Amino acid sequence: MRLIKQSIERKDGSGSATLLPEEPEDMWHAYNLIQPTDLLRARAIRKVANETVASTSQKRVHMTLTIKVTKLDFDPHAAQLHVSGRVAEENEHVKLGSHHTLDLELNRNFTLEKADGWDSVALDTLKEAIDQDAKAQLWAVVMQEGLANICLITDHQTILRQKIEVNLPKKRAGSSDHDKALQRFFQTTFDSVLRQIDLTDPKPLLLASPGFTATNFQQFIKTQASNGSNKQLQQLIPKLTVAHSASGHLHSLAEVMASPAVTTKLSDTKFARETQLMDRFLEMIRNDDARAWYGPKECESAVERGAVGKGGGVLLISNSLFRSQEINTRKRWVQVVDEVKDQGGEVRVFSSMHESGKRLEGLGGIAAILTFPVEELDEEVGGGEDLDDVPDAPNGIEGRADNHDTVDFL
Repeated sequence: MRLIKQSIERKDGSGSATLLPEEPEDMWHAYNLIQPTDLLRARAIRKVANETVASTSQKRVHMTLTIKVTKLDFDPHAAQLHVSGRVAEENEHVKLGSHHTLDLELNRNFTLEKADGWDSVALDTLKEAIDQDAKAQLWAVVMQEGLANICLITDHQTILRQKIEVNLPKKRAGSSDHDKALQRFFQTTFDSVLRQIDLTDPKPLLLASPGFTATNFQQFIKTQASNGSNKQLQQLIPKLTVAHSASGHLHSLAEVMASPAVTTKLSDTKFARETQLMDRFLEMIRNDDARAWYGPKECESAVERGAVGKGGGVLLISNSLFRSQEINTRKRWVQVVDEVKDQGGEVRVFSSMHESGKRLEGLGGIAAILTFPVEELDEEVGGGEDLDDVPDAPNGIEGRADNHDTVDFL
């Protein structure tokens, strides 16, 4: 994402930012930046009716529209973002207050103005969006015999690019049908991987499976590289990593990313760090539960006590909490984040589109590692707690429920 211009004031967060999305990942950042009640300005095409005494006709007119956002629809696979709202500025072709949907596109500017000013979370999201060095990514093939899920892992999303399913004959003594079918399956998966990966600058490729399927597929790729005429394929071989997974289904990816063999090689990716942190939290629940709490009210209470501050405190929070339709709800979580930072604690905002983020969603979207043990937080907040705020216990866990300076991003 390229920052074209910005005029955000430190004092009250007022002002706007004009951004240019340049690649599909930027649409994810835009989805997280734009919230209901924000003002969004972008180019649009609108059908306009021309009425005369004799007839009525319609024509398509290119214009710039400003809408007050009411709804967002994001398709991560197509990298498309549709933003609906009411027209907020007068236009000669469109009535004030009429409904319109802006389709944000790559290489086309849009300008965003926050309804209640740019808070700390929005500013952090903006900084991350325009950080050109924070785009580490890798490819992964999670597979078993007859099944392969080819996915792209970025800092913010896990995107399933292709799923391959093939029925393989059973192994029978004296028959080679199974082995021949398995080789055809490897060939199909290999061809699909090559269509996805840019071999001029290949990213790491993770192969994961139960048993020896991933190892055999790695050997298949090496054989293709040594026998084929595609010299660029040789650049991919050093970037292959094989790991064990419970199955060939996509949900096994979180387990794979937590394995030491993988985290050693991929420790610089945001997804790997989040997975490690999530595993650390779940381990603390089992062994040191007074320092590990999850759930909205429990975590808020821990922050109020100063238990998520300097000396090892970590707040794990899902970015989905900042996309609430309720303004007061968004402000609630921004305040919690700011308080943790003021106390010297660490805040990790998890992506709801990664497996680690989905695991956090199962805990109510928020969890905390405390600097000192606090007993019976759930009992303290239980009396006045809304039932909707109380998450079910995750699988395998028993027991608890002055100036006007502008912000310079360059």
